[in-house]
Parts: sequence; C-alpha cells; structure tokens
Amino acid sequence: MTKTNKTLVTGGAGFIGSHLVEKLLKSGEEVFVIDDLSTGSLKNIAHLKKNKNFHFIKGTILDSQKIEKLAKKVNQIYHLAAAVGVKTIIDKPLDSFLLNIRGTEIVLNAALQYKVPVLVASTSEIYGKNDKLPFTEESDRVYGSAYHNRWGYAMSKGADEFLALAYYREKGLPAITVRLFNVIGPRQTGVYGMVIPRFVQQALAGRPITIYGDGYQTRCFGYIDDVVDALIKLADNPKAIGHIFNLGSDEEISIKELAQKIKKLANSKSSIAFIPYAKVYGEDFDDMARRKPDLSKIQKFIGYEPKISLEESLKRIIDYYGKKQDAR
Repeated sequence: MTKTNKTLVTGGAGFIGSHLVEKLLKSGEEVFVIDDLSTGSLKNIAHLKKNKNFHFIKGTILDSQKIEKLAKKVNQIYHLAAAVGVKTIIDKPLDSFLLNIRGTEIVLNAALQYKVPVLVASTSEIYGKNDKLPFTEESDRVYGSAYHNRWGYAMSKGADEFLALAYYREKGLPAITVRLFNVIGPRQTGVYGMVIPRFVQQALAGRPITIYGDGYQTRCFGYIDDVVDALIKLADNPKAIGHIFNLGSDEEISIKELAQKIKKLANSKSSIAFIPYAKVYGEDFDDMARRKPDLSKIQKFIGYEPKISLEESLKRIIDYYGKKQDAR
C-alpha cells in the first residue's frame, strides 16, 4: 500500500487554491488548507468538507506557530496565500506588502525546519512596464514611481521570489517559483478587480460592460484547469527545484476585444462603456500596456501546452455564472 502524500496549501480557499485542493484530493492526497478568508471563501471549499482527507484551518500565514505545526505534518507545500487583485493592492498597500513578504518568509522558514519542498506562487506583475515581449523568466523588471501604490505588489512578490531563491541557494530548501499570468475560471470573483468575472456578470445582467482605460491594453488569460495541472507537475519534478517559471496562456487579446467577445458569446445586449483609470483607482494609478509570457521554459521542463483556448474558457465561465444567476 502506497503512503498518502500530505500537502499544505496556503490560501486554499481562494479561487486558484480551491481548484488545486480539489485536484490533489482527487489524486488521493491528504490536504491541509490554511486561509484567513479575507479574499478566499468557504463556499469555494464547501463541497470538499466531507472528504476525510481534507482539513481546513482558519488562520493567517503570519501566524508562525500555526504554519510550523502544519509544515511538520506535510511533505509538500503550495504557497498561494497573498494579497489578491488590483483593488486590494490599491486600497491596502501596506497590508498587502507586509502580508506577501512576511508571510512568505514565515512559510519558507517553517518549510526549512522540516525540509519540506515549497512551490511559491508569484505573478506576471513582476515584469512591470517592461515592453520587450514576450517576457522570459530572465526579463528585466521595470517599475513606475514609488508614489504609485500599484508597484508595491510587484515589488513584494519580487521579494518573495528573492526569498525563495535565497532559501534554495543558501540553505538548500527545495523551492520552485511560478509566475502566474491572469488565471481565469469558475469561482473567480470580480470583487478584487478581476476583469473577466466582472465583464461576464455585467453582460449576463444586461448592464454596461465597463472597461477601465482605453481598452487597448493587452493580456493573456490561462484557464484554471491547465494552470493547476501544471502546478502539480512542476511540484512533482525534481529538476524544477531552484527555478522560476512563467505559467498561463500566450494567447494575447486587448481588453476592448475581450469585452466584445464576451458580449457576443453571452448573447448580451449590454453596451460597452469606458471609464478613466483615475475614476476607479485614483489619479496616481499606473498600468502596463501589454503582458505576454514566453512559455518555452515550462514547456521544456514538463511539456506544458495550454489545452483550453480563450474562447472555450469564456464559454465555460459564462455557463458557470449563467447557472448561478438562474439558481437565484
């Protein structure tokens, strides 16, 4: 009889975390989740509570004693807990900055005590205003003024990456870092500034689809199933230790085109409205024009290829929110 793998997922009640936990449980793992529910939700994990291999702990990653106790129980950690979304970062810059840096240090230190491998989730925000696309893992970071709260998040996640690499290089902790590019799917909320759930809900309700800025900014959206599968494959690959990986889709689309596509797929009569950034995020908001990953490294290590197209992703999300709307 094979021994059950025991895994800790920080932020496991969040959008990405809950899907990851679901997948790990299906593969027979015993999973411990810690989440303070500040942006995660019990609704995301309610269907998992009857599983004898699922354990939920309400708490913060800033609680070093709790994290140490959990690290002692497991043989793998996925560190996903962090400040989430542009709105959170703009509204609570100091809390976001400290949670990301202190929380990651606590998780890495606990992992080191018990020699537990860690996968640290980072972000495409890391690349900042760099305009040399596509971004490779070695690309420069170009941030705006320190007066712009937006860059505090990127800098804090940059510090997280530095910590993960330093713990690996200096202390021998098996650590992997993954830069996520705009992950989308069911359970994602638009409350914290995520664009697709907001557009879809507006389209289904017949309200104006509101684009912030001129809509010419571009992004790439990776579907949750592709992303979660890749996270698990990376964590299971010893050759990935000590490396940083881009993860997501490289299918680039402008936000204006995205709004038009969602309107069409949802058969919506919504109008499309443009709102200046200053009205939403304040006068000092700074944004990047384009964001697109080079996925050749992750393809080389685990054979990663996004399987689910943007169009198929949007259809699934529209269907998810449509059913939620019908159930009311």
